[in-house]
Amino acid sequence: MSSPPGFVDRGMVRVRIWDLPTRLFHWVLALCVTGLVITGSLGGDAMNLHFRLGYTVIALLIFRLSWGLVGGYWSRFSAFVYGPSTLVRYLKGQSEPKHELGHSPTGALSVFALLAVLLAQVGTGLFSDDEIAFVGPLTRFISNANVSLATGYHKNIGKWLLLALVLLHLLAVLFYAWRKRALVVAMLHGDKVVAANTDVKASRDDWRSRGLAAVLLLLAAAAAYGLASLAAPAF
Repeated sequence: MSSPPGFVDRGMVRVRIWDLPTRLFHWVLALCVTGLVITGSLGGDAMNLHFRLGYTVIALLIFRLSWGLVGGYWSRFSAFVYGPSTLVRYLKGQSEPKHELGHSPTGALSVFALLAVLLAQVGTGLFSDDEIAFVGPLTRFISNANVSLATGYHKNIGKWLLLALVLLHLLAVLFYAWRKRALVVAMLHGDKVVAANTDVKASRDDWRSRGLAAVLLLLAAAAAYGLASLAAPAF
């Protein structure tokens, strides 16, 4: 007989792993990346939305980089930076309890790879020129040769790298769902169920930390807006 939703067996407790700012970042970023892929493929007038989504992703990435330093325990980079020896042991099946709570060593690699590729993709987008109607806001600060390099990477390399990583991420989610590890559910409500006697550090997720996240997000949005404002005026 299956347990009802929200039921926690006796001797088990719920622990906050993913704080609200991290969860919101995850889902909003997923929507924005989906929108970027669609609008970038459509071209034409859809590129106006493509640029807006790009600036939104820049703000989200700036926020996540700062939140990775001061956010909830399991959202901090220090909680999932693993050395090569830990990765090798994990691949051999010698996992540690913390790998079942936050990001595993392979999950951490996926996170850092996605952040790096996204930074490269939106970064080169700032210097890209489609030679038709849309120009990145920073193209006037570099040479035409470098603009061509940035445009080539953005359109022909970075896009496919990003799609490949997203596909791998989705396959990993399906694999863990098959293994009955509710990664998606945990990213919705933020909690994981552990034995009551397990020594687990919970992520802080109160109104003070959420207020700090809101301030960081506003600063990140201001930085993204500042980049957008550097665009040469249209004549």
